This record gives sequence, structure tokens and C-alpha cells, in this order.
Amino acid sequence: MTTLGLIGSGHIGSTVAKLAVAAGYDVVLSNSRGPETLGDLVAELGEKARAATAEEAALAGDIVVVSIPVKNFRDVPVAPLAGKVVIDTGNYYPARDGQIAELDSGASTTTELVAGHLSGARVVKGFNNIFFRHLAELARPSGADDRSAIVIAGDDQDAKKSVTEFLDAIGYDTLDAGSLADSWRFEPGTPAYGLLYAGGAENFMEEPGHPTGAAALREALDAAQR
Repeated sequence: MTTLGLIGSGHIGSTVAKLAVAAGYDVVLSNSRGPETLGDLVAELGEKARAATAEEAALAGDIVVVSIPVKNFRDVPVAPLAGKVVIDTGNYYPARDGQIAELDSGASTTTELVAGHLSGARVVKGFNNIFFRHLAELARPSGADDRSAIVIAGDDQDAKKSVTEFLDAIGYDTLDAGSLADSWRFEPGTPAYGLLYAGGAENFMEEPGHPTGAAALREALDAAQR
């Protein structure tokens, strides 16, 4: 069985870990504060989970989820991720991350910055446009009529195939939005960010999850403007 490594175990990271464990994956969790701070989460997840350093999680994972503030992307270890599939969940929030010139100008997307740092890794954008509670609520078995889709983007087709298989295992269909340069189409402020999974409600964090398929997400992606 594939092992999932997590660099960052906050709301999105821990939710992905729970879905992965439920699907039979082993998970190795890490955060910036040290393995000893993850004891409660590991206990909740059970015997298929363990805590480690970021470097250890990177080495252990066949697929590695990076879920940290964008301002900290240079802290992600490079060497242990060479050749691996990495899912970057990051979103740029200037109030938290400070101003980043490449993102302010539109010269780069957040995940292009991460991919540039992670030389040799095969980076895919994903999990960034869905609220963590909705991510937990909307997972469905393959073939379910009310199954939702997750949007991804990446420059490596084999990596996107691996991520698609992982998403299917944890309860989601996949919509491929194109290259990393296209990933701005489902970042904060776009129609595909957050709202659809809450039935279109502006206060999406306060609403229950609303099943959202690939067709609705594709329409939202096509409506995105810079």
C-alpha cells in the first residue's frame, strides 16, 4: 500500500490524512513544531499513522502532501522529494504571507514557486480550493451519484495520473485544469474557490458541504478572470 507523507498537518493536511487512513493508506505526519506535538492526531488516526520530522515524512511518502503557508515554501526539504509526486495545497494570502512580488504581478502561481524550489520533484496543485470541512464531508465511493471532484493542475502527466488515482481512493473524482501556470484559475478570488462546495454561498465556511461535480467546476474555471 502506498504511504502518504504530510509536510504540514493543519486543517487540510490532517483532513487528507484521515481520508487516506480510511482508504487504507499508511500516513507519516509532520509539522513545523515537531513530532511530539502530533500525538493526539496520531492517536486519533490509529496504527496506520505515525509522526516524524518533515525530512522523514518526505522520505517515507510515496506521495507527499505539502500543506503550509506559502511564505514558508523554502522550508520544505528538497533532496528527499526528488523524483516524488508532491501535492501542493498552498494559497497566497498577503495578510498572512506578506507581499510576494512574483505572485502580486501574476508572473508566477503559488505552486510554480513551490515547484521551482523543489527541484526534481513532480509537483501537482490540489486541495487548495475546498474548505477542509467540506473535504471531510463530501468524500463518496467511486460511482456515487453525488460524488464531488477535486481540481488539480500540473506539468507532469504521470504525476497527475498518480494524484488522480489517490483522489479516487479517498473519495473524489478529478478535474484536470491544465498546467501549473493555469492553476491561478482555482486560487482565492476565483469562482472555483470555495463557493461551489457550499452551494454558492458567499460565507462558504459556515455552510455544509454541497456535492460539486467536474462540470460545475469546469464552468467556474472557464469564468475565471485575472
